[in-house]
Amino acid sequence: MSANRRDFLKLTAGGAISLGLCSTGWAKATPADKRPNILLITADDLNCDSLGVYGCKTPDITPNIDKLAAQGVRFEHAHVTIAVCQPCRGVLATGRYPHRSGIEGFQKLPADKQDIPLVTEKLRAAGYLNGILGKVGHSSPKASFKWDMSYDMPQLGKGRDPKLYAKYAKEFFLRAKSDSKPFFLMANSHDPHRPFAGSDQEAGMRRGGKLTPPSRTYKPSEINIPGFLPDIPNVRREIAEYYSSTKRCDDTVGALLKALDESGQADDTLVMFLSDHGMALPFAKTNCYLHSTRTPWIVRWPGVIDGPKVDKTHFISGIDFMPTALEAAGLTKVDGLDGVSFLPILKGASQAGRDKVYTQFHQTAGRKRFPMRTVQDKRFGYIFNAWADGKTVFKNESQSGRSFKAMQAAAKNDPKIAARVKLFQYRVVEEFYDFAKDPDALNNLIDAAEYKPQIDKMRADLLKWMIATGDPVKEAFEKKDSPEELAKFMAEQNAKVRKMPKRNKKKNNKPAVKKNKKQ
Repeated sequence: MSANRRDFLKLTAGGAISLGLCSTGWAKATPADKRPNILLITADDLNCDSLGVYGCKTPDITPNIDKLAAQGVRFEHAHVTIAVCQPCRGVLATGRYPHRSGIEGFQKLPADKQDIPLVTEKLRAAGYLNGILGKVGHSSPKASFKWDMSYDMPQLGKGRDPKLYAKYAKEFFLRAKSDSKPFFLMANSHDPHRPFAGSDQEAGMRRGGKLTPPSRTYKPSEINIPGFLPDIPNVRREIAEYYSSTKRCDDTVGALLKALDESGQADDTLVMFLSDHGMALPFAKTNCYLHSTRTPWIVRWPGVIDGPKVDKTHFISGIDFMPTALEAAGLTKVDGLDGVSFLPILKGASQAGRDKVYTQFHQTAGRKRFPMRTVQDKRFGYIFNAWADGKTVFKNESQSGRSFKAMQAAAKNDPKIAARVKLFQYRVVEEFYDFAKDPDALNNLIDAAEYKPQIDKMRADLLKWMIATGDPVKEAFEKKDSPEELAKFMAEQNAKVRKMPKRNKKKNNKPAVKKNKKQ
């Protein structure tokens, strides 16, 4: 551990790098027959406020997820660490920040970091069976790790067939029961990732086979538009398609939970549900806004959590998943993690220091570097955009559908929409928002004199975190007022990405069990 990191841990009471928590030792290992099963269900590109239980007004949108929340605890202040699929899942698997694990984009662990332990490796060593449904390549940081059960997008109706998720999940649950082993299943819905249900993009995906439709499709007149997007016809149309995909995601969650019930193991299983980040629309996915990283995080654990509960006090983050899962399994503490277990919260205790979260972004799927760093608490959020030079144009997947094109067209006659389009494409070096009043980040207060004390405090907090975690963006942050220095930093970043290995292939993650011939 570096001296800087030790100093930061002392400064924050010796705890998690992200939250300044007290990092206590875990209990002695629990016997295998006493360990809970763990079912982690993830959605792909699902906004937190798209769930009924989180305030969505779209009718009958997520009854299965809402029911799960009624049986456990849901967190109001939960965040993923980075709002892009593979790095986010890399954080869940390693308990480390992307710049510490090396999984900054669509890559696996670098060759010099293969010694970083995975949550699945630790669980396997403790006797767990490890299974995965969907997003296999994105959720497997080491090509050498072989899942005990693995079915990917092609075997799951292109990741969108609830019945197939339930079928393979139930087979896995019963296998673990027959073998008298606890299980860890990571079940990853491919909804509501693009292409959205009923969209022109989805029509191309249907070639070669019909996709399972959601149990309900939505008309543009039935849905509510997120406040960070303008309410114009083609945006409304695309959001309706997104909500139809969200409905199918909920169908999948319901099917998985039913399969767990039918296996007879629901009472012995810790269930977590979360999204890997916000929707694939402007100002959400692949950014550092509130709607980029805030995730619905729901935990059900019979006999431990008496639901329904709502935690409005504690911040939890993606880096906290691995230590929490391992402690819940009764395993000994793992050194080198950036996160801290929130098991005490699940058991009804409070946990000091969980009052803020640090999030980040590195590069898009197109291997373009857009370094961003954020610190936010319950009221304020500060964002540093190292790449914003007034000339570089931000490009990501969120611009591929109807909404951004509609915003660009509307911008020709609407100054407010024009300003939003310009901000999304070019950004500014610093952004500061009062999220309590402005959760949609519509009013950048970075130059507002009355907020200067809060801005300076968050700048100082972010710098301390950068020093403690060895964040390479620190050098740019310290010289943020110099366009020349930022340009130099970005030239180095772009040179770095050219040397990175290209996007990994899914063939590296073959399952350790044979698949049915019918697949």
